[in-house]
Amino acid sequence: MKKNSVTEFELEKEEFKIRLKRGNANAPAAVYDEAPNNYAAQPIATSVSAPMMVADASSDQEIKSPMIGTFYRSPSPESGSYVEIGTEVNPDTVVCIIEAMKVMNEIKAEAKGIITHVLLDNAKPVEFGQPLFKIRPA
Repeated sequence: MKKNSVTEFELEKEEFKIRLKRGNANAPAAVYDEAPNNYAAQPIATSVSAPMMVADASSDQEIKSPMIGTFYRSPSPESGSYVEIGTEVNPDTVVCIIEAMKVMNEIKAEAKGIITHVLLDNAKPVEFGQPLFKIRPA
């Protein structure tokens, strides 16, 4: 909103309404109204899989999600994963896909190193900034 100088945004569709307003720091950042709840609460998964431990994990960096969406480890259900623990990557290596609004976004490592942890299971929801992988810099 700030980047595009938008101060207020409102979207209303059927029984759903959302209004975002930028400005006063004491005012709520977002107002969310919904008609009677027809939807069951869906918990958002965090680090679901138990990552394999690798020595000297303290120096590991995180590859974080740049968006909200659904995390996929491979380009299709029939294909193998882009990376596994122990895979050597460079900044341009695609490590996963995040689907957002029916668009498949390739996520790159953006660093050179070795994958030490895979922090999510395939086809799980992911939040902005959520760690996806850990990488030991090379």
